[in-house]
Amino acid sequence: MMIIIRVPDFCLLVGTLLWKISQENSLVNCPECVARERKAVIERETASGNQEGVQKLLEEIEIPMKFDPVTKHYICKRCGLYATREQVGDIRERVNRRDPTREDKHDDYLDWWQKSKKDKI
Repeated sequence: MMIIIRVPDFCLLVGTLLWKISQENSLVNCPECVARERKAVIERETASGNQEGVQKLLEEIEIPMKFDPVTKHYICKRCGLYATREQVGDIRERVNRRDPTREDKHDDYLDWWQKSKKDKI
């Protein structure tokens, strides 16, 4: 005995619309373009001497990437970046990573020096 359950067409439509809405809400910003814009905003605001609204301006920067459902890649129409969600995350991490400063190196050396001899080996 086989049971057939018929789903109304409007349920499929709603599911599709909800999926599209969730896709629009989860737009990925291009990490390279956002980093470039942030740097330009910071330079512009420091040159003008206005430091109060910098954080608000940095939060407003949005450069969404278009999602290609066939290849499951994101495409930036501004710079041409073509990457998966994982690659976009890796690029964002690399761009936002700060270089180790002299103080960081000093702190690392001090931590190493203060360890016991057994921990150093």
